[in-house]
Amino acid sequence: MSKFSEYNFKGQKALIRVDFNVPLNENLEITSDARMKAVVPTIKKILADGGKVILMSHLGRPKTGPEDKFSLKHLVKHLSDLLEGAPVLFANDCIGEQAYLTADMMREGEVLLLENLRFYKEEEKGDEAFAEQLSKLGDVYVNDAFGTAHRAHASTAVIAKFFPSEKRMFGLLMEAEVNSAQKVLSDSQKPFTAILGGAKVSDKILIIENLMDKATDIIIGGGMAYTFFKAMGGNIGSSLCEEERLDTAKEILEKAKEKNVCIHLPGESLIADKFAADADTSEAPSNNIPEGWMGLDIAGESRGQFANVIKKSKTILWNGPMGVFEMEKFQGGTKAIADAVAEATENGAFSLVGGGDSVAAVNKFGYAEKVSYVSTGGGAMLEFFEGKTLPGIAAVNEA
Repeated sequence: MSKFSEYNFKGQKALIRVDFNVPLNENLEITSDARMKAVVPTIKKILADGGKVILMSHLGRPKTGPEDKFSLKHLVKHLSDLLEGAPVLFANDCIGEQAYLTADMMREGEVLLLENLRFYKEEEKGDEAFAEQLSKLGDVYVNDAFGTAHRAHASTAVIAKFFPSEKRMFGLLMEAEVNSAQKVLSDSQKPFTAILGGAKVSDKILIIENLMDKATDIIIGGGMAYTFFKAMGGNIGSSLCEEERLDTAKEILEKAKEKNVCIHLPGESLIADKFAADADTSEAPSNNIPEGWMGLDIAGESRGQFANVIKKSKTILWNGPMGVFEMEKFQGGTKAIADAVAEATENGAFSLVGGGDSVAAVNKFGYAEKVSYVSTGGGAMLEFFEGKTLPGIAAVNEA
C-alpha cells in the first residue's frame, strides 16, 4: 500500500498541486481534459475519506500578473462534471484573505480551486515566503503534478518543507508516473527497446546516453535520424539536420557499438518536395535523398524492421514520433510503431509512452488503452530518463 492510499484524510484539508495546464480555444473552452481526468482518482479518494480538497495549478504563461484568458475559473464547471457534480468553489487568488477564508469555511466533500499560481512571479522563482503562504491553506500537502516535477517552483519544490514528512506525499497519478518510469529505468526486462523520434538530436542526447547502459536496442526515427545519416556521409537532400551535432551523432554510434547496443536507423524514407500536406511524395534510401527533397516519415521495409524489433521486446519506452504524423500523408510510420507497441504489450511487454507528440499519436490512433502506461509529463519524463533528480520528487521524499 502506498503512503497516500493508507492515509485517512477525514477532517483534513488536502492541498494538492495538480497540473491543470490544459489547452483552451479562443472561446476559453477546454480542448483536451486529459490532465484533469488524470487526477480525478486522487481527488475522489480524499473526498471519500471525508476530507476537503484544495487544488493549486498554473495555466499558460501569463507575463504580467492576472489575465482573464489564463484564469482557472474557466475550468470550474468541467471539473465539477468530472467529479460527478461535487461542489467546486473558486478563489480568485491563490493566497490572501479570500483564499484563506474560503478554505477555512469549506465543508467535507467540497473542492476549492485556487486562481493561477503564475499570476505571482514568486511561483516560478521558487520564493520561500510565497510557498509558506500557500502552505497555510492545507493540513496535508499532496503533489500530483508529474508534469511540473522537473520545475523548482514554489508549489512543487519549496512548499513541502512546511509540512512534516508524514503530511507530505504523492497522489495516485504521481505514484503511477514514478513507478512506471522506475520500472523502465531500474527494473526493465530484456530485450529493452527505446524508440526515440522527433526533430532534434540535441533534445535527446542525454536520454540516449543514459539509456546506453540499460537498453538493448535504440530505434531512432523522425527528423533527428537525418543528422545521423549525414554524419555517416549520406546525402539527405533538404531534410532536417543539426550540422553542429554531426560529431555527436558519430560519437553516439561509436559508443553504442562499444556497449553492444543496437542502434536502428530507418533505411528508407518517405520523401516530399516541400513541408506541406499536399506535397508530392516518393520513397528513397534515407542516406541518398535527392536535392530539393526531404524525409518526412519512415517508409518501406524500415516500418517492418522496426516493428519486428519492438515485437520481440519485453520493455518498451517510446518518446517521439517517426514522422510528421499531424499530416495524413506522413503518419504511416508512427502508426506502424503504435501498432507494434500495442501488439508487444498484448503479448506481455511493459510499454511506457511519454512526450507530448508520442502521447498525441497514441491518442490519435486509439492506442492509449493498449499500452501499459501513457505519461502525462513530457519534460519531466524526459529529465527523469536523462537521469536527473526532479525537484518535485526530491522535495516530498526528503526526510
